[in-house]
Amino acid sequence: MAIKLLIVDDSALMRRQLTQLFEAEGDFVIRLARNGREAVEENTAFEPDVISLDINMPEMDGLAALAHLMTARPVPVVMVSSLTEKGALATFEALALGAVDYVGKPGGTISLSIDEIKAELVAKIRAAAKARVKVPGGMARGLSARLREERAASKRPAFVRRGVAAAPEGLVLIGVSTGGPGTLEVILPRLPADFPFPVIVAQHMPGTFTGPFANRLNGMCELEVVEVIRPQEVLPGTIHVARGGADTVLTTRGGRLTVLSKPETPGHLWHPSVELLGSSALEHCEAAHLIGVMLTGMGHDGADAFTRIKKQGGRTIAESEETAVVFGMPKELIERGGAGLVLPAEKIANQLISWGRV
Repeated sequence: MAIKLLIVDDSALMRRQLTQLFEAEGDFVIRLARNGREAVEENTAFEPDVISLDINMPEMDGLAALAHLMTARPVPVVMVSSLTEKGALATFEALALGAVDYVGKPGGTISLSIDEIKAELVAKIRAAAKARVKVPGGMARGLSARLREERAASKRPAFVRRGVAAAPEGLVLIGVSTGGPGTLEVILPRLPADFPFPVIVAQHMPGTFTGPFANRLNGMCELEVVEVIRPQEVLPGTIHVARGGADTVLTTRGGRLTVLSKPETPGHLWHPSVELLGSSALEHCEAAHLIGVMLTGMGHDGADAFTRIKKQGGRTIAESEETAVVFGMPKELIERGGAGLVLPAEKIANQLISWGRV
């Protein structure tokens, strides 16, 4: 069945390049829009299955258009944004407004940029066409806004921290990809300041995005949120966000569990690799002390490692299909027999808190 795609970009050259790219796929019906106003009109007239939406446009920019799209006719949207800190901040706002995913637009000439991102763009557009659209709801939106107001200016002091040895009492590993930022913003702000387990998040994301994303989460969460850019001791009260464009693994230094960033490992399709994170955790921690949480995303990254965690005595959660934007990664974990529990996103934090009290 053909996929109806609306391409929205103010650059005539970019529109032409994208049209040629998707026409070559053979199963796309394409319509074009030059700005956000036209995008809103075409969303109703054309009724696309998915939209590729630029952020910086005249008349009505991508963020304003996205808000109108999600009000009039919710539709899966993949944002096309620059790989800069400013582009990252705009992208996170777009995801909060309901966009499914994003593709970073590299610098250089347009034709070169398309060559660099075409495989990723086609894959994400195809996945988005089947994705569950999450229109911002009152609970998640209200929680985020309230937490930002309360915590952005200054962090609440967490409980007194203690060092952990190579086998901590508990360690939460989170693997997530497409749809992840919004889902993490539902789960992580609900963890209280005295949550006893450290958390490590491997979110598939470009290297220029994870720093701003960690800062964004830090303004929402009672726990401290940091990007893994240097070796860090794994401590309670901290959420470690794996650096994008690299891999994050666990090791032991001086008897202390340490998380560190390393260059991308050949042979792994996705980075930061959930599989490498889970495998390294099993090398340095008792499986019974590990909790693996598999959230929304394409592919199967981490499914094997998290299955081994469960089979060796650890605890695992897979996000349920009812809330997953893309059910690929959780489904792979479930089908391998690696999911101890299957829960909707809004129930995962309470389960983690319950385990932390045992």
